[in-house]
Amino acid sequence: MFGWLGFLICAGTIVAQAEPRLEVLELSSRVLKHNPLGDPVTRRVAVFLPDQATNGLPLPIVYYLPGFGGSAENAIKEPARWFKTTEELVKAGTPVVMVVVDAKTRWGGSQYLNSTAQGNYADYICDEIVPLVEQHYRIAAGATNRIIAGHSSGGYGALRLGMMRPRLFGGVIALSPDSYFEISHRYLVTERGVTNISPAALRALVKSPPRTPLPNDGDLKYALALSAAYAPRGRWHPGEFDWLCDAQGRVREAVWQRWLANDPLIIVEKNRHAFRDTQAIYVEGPTEDSLKANEGARKIYAALRTRPARCAFYEPVGKHSDRVPERLERGLAWIFGRLSP
Repeated sequence: MFGWLGFLICAGTIVAQAEPRLEVLELSSRVLKHNPLGDPVTRRVAVFLPDQATNGLPLPIVYYLPGFGGSAENAIKEPARWFKTTEELVKAGTPVVMVVVDAKTRWGGSQYLNSTAQGNYADYICDEIVPLVEQHYRIAAGATNRIIAGHSSGGYGALRLGMMRPRLFGGVIALSPDSYFEISHRYLVTERGVTNISPAALRALVKSPPRTPLPNDGDLKYALALSAAYAPRGRWHPGEFDWLCDAQGRVREAVWQRWLANDPLIIVEKNRHAFRDTQAIYVEGPTEDSLKANEGARKIYAALRTRPARCAFYEPVGKHSDRVPERLERGLAWIFGRLSP
């Protein structure tokens, strides 16, 4: 556990002012047991608590999904950012319990989805982490007080889990979410690391032992992770997935269509009931977002604004990963009704 006390001097009297603290929960997952990548079954969950939680006040809760390659371990090792965010929310009058999860895989990230090529990370979060945390802390009643949030791949996960479990998560905050794959992800099928890997080399990599070092090529690693999430080969081929390119490096359109079937923008445009009318959906992306997440978020908002669900879109100045804590705070301000769309 981490934490400290600050002190205010008022009229010559020193008054203790409790500051946020971190508690770390450990979970041995039944859902991830025997996952095909041999990834850890026992993982830690970071829970950031304002002083109001210590006083027994039931609070809203935010489940935060880190971007690609991130996890609860980053928050546990460097908690200052999360202490500050928790404090800022207290100052704004909306204290929350902030939970950061670990859904990393051998390939880097799970996209927070169930897949026979990686494991069932959606179930892990919804059916194991949520009950574990809420057995330990007093949480305000109702799904409207349970918010799923994330940045980049985590923003993608927030949208997808918000769609899959609308009774569980009443609020969704997606910061620079992976979406509009035709402009954000299609570039991968032109990158040499993705197009040049031979079927034999790919099979050897997929079948290699869990701790085998990964290739240095970032595009290749990203494509491996996304393929495991979006194009698994099925229950009879655990750990395996269909690759984007054929042996000559040409895009396999049938596989690309499987990726598109997981695009939140396409899901929202095709399915009027992707979100429930009772949910609040906040999407955003900065003006200079390298993955064009602002364009995807804008289109998701355009589809949602004609429906009863409460929704908002914001386009801050900056780049993909600029000022993420402040952007999260703004999303929460809107969720809690302190900010107009």
